[in-house]
Amino acid sequence: MDRIRNPVGYGAGDTGGGQMSQKALDLPRSMQIVRRHKVLVGAVVVLGILGGAAFAVLRPPLLTATALVALQPPASATAIDAETGTTIDNFTPTEEIVADSNQVLIDALPNVRPAMSLDELRLDVNIGSPSADLISVSAKGKTAADAEATATAVADSYISYVTSARSAVGRIQAQLLQAASEATGPKPVEQIILYGLLGGLAGALIGVIVALALGRDDRRLRERDGIARSIGIPVLASVPVARPSAAAGWTKLLESYKPASVHSWQLRTALQQLGIPKPARHAYDGNGTFAYGDDRASARDGDSGRSSLMVLSLSSDSHALALGPQLAAFAASQGIPTALIIGPQQDAAPTATLRTACAAPLPEASTRQGMLQAFAYDGGSVDMQPDTALVIVVTVVDSRAPTMPDTMRTNATVIGVSAGAATAEQLARAAVAAGADGREITGILVADPDPADQTTGRIPQLAPSARGTLPSRLRGVVTEIKR
Repeated sequence: MDRIRNPVGYGAGDTGGGQMSQKALDLPRSMQIVRRHKVLVGAVVVLGILGGAAFAVLRPPLLTATALVALQPPASATAIDAETGTTIDNFTPTEEIVADSNQVLIDALPNVRPAMSLDELRLDVNIGSPSADLISVSAKGKTAADAEATATAVADSYISYVTSARSAVGRIQAQLLQAASEATGPKPVEQIILYGLLGGLAGALIGVIVALALGRDDRRLRERDGIARSIGIPVLASVPVARPSAAAGWTKLLESYKPASVHSWQLRTALQQLGIPKPARHAYDGNGTFAYGDDRASARDGDSGRSSLMVLSLSSDSHALALGPQLAAFAASQGIPTALIIGPQQDAAPTATLRTACAAPLPEASTRQGMLQAFAYDGGSVDMQPDTALVIVVTVVDSRAPTMPDTMRTNATVIGVSAGAATAEQLARAAVAAGADGREITGILVADPDPADQTTGRIPQLAPSARGTLPSRLRGVVTEIKR
């Protein structure tokens, strides 16, 4: 079988720049990181919107009511500027100070709503002067009634003070021109929407910052080129995978898996690169005879025409487990009699439901009956059909301390890994464990590739050595020149 060799210059410890922490966070890469953490960012945005809306509900907008007090300024209240000829009003600014004085506000406290301290009342009241003979008293409140009552109370207190003998600025004629009414302010719904939007923007900013912080320190490999360079082995195919959680889901996958055209072509090419025989059209006649596309003899002749492949994955990468079953189901759909074997595992938990599905026979009405067999292998011999052309063995090793289990030997071994599920160190440890067991890694299958990944995962072949072939002397060559 032709094998894909590990090219010189790519060691098992070479991360190939695949670690995110070693890359500058430019705008395109930052956008990729945010897209990868879109669930996190979205969750923070939703929390921000809910928090802003809750704040608007708990702190409703304050309404404002205004009362007007009419004054009769004394004749001495104004003066003429000798230089400019303009009228100087010394009366109204003084009355604004009086209306906002402690004495006026203390006298108004018994009538304000709700009950509050002097400092709180001072914060809620604003004194103004629309004209030289008017004083405006504006007050804020959670309800229109509260705002109107407070504004009126302060205006009445001011009138009572300036018209009494205890006025520090002398008695002034004043009367309530307009009682506070029709308090105005933002509507509660508008306030909820506004604060919700502000909370969403704040959440988006926080989510992006957190995503970039997590992505910068994330050492997991996501791009095909980074995965390939981590162990110096090319990516043969990258396909989306199913995620069955029960035995019934695995049975359905083995029965009905059908990849999209582009992924079907990648799997077909991967099988060819691994040296899997190509079946001819209508090769399987249902009687145990299988003719190969390269005109080899029937598989009844024994195991001479049988190929075998191990799909090795990590225990922490649950998605990559589906690569072996999907590859077996695809090969069977292409007319290649295939056996899927789930043997002893270093970590049995990830393959428990898959073993259960493989231990049960396919339904009698299965469209792949006779083309696909599945076995839960625990040692000894496997009673597979004599015309089986391809055996796929699924093996899972511990991602922290991988050790190859005692399982069937195969002609080739590939590593299955999901994009963003393993680091370069984890893949290198798995490759070393396979090599120590006499299994050469011949390729990589990538599960659920990153949609933003534009790389291929192909390892460039070394150029032929300049000393490899020298020109030979040509002898006996006749050169004819025509005139």
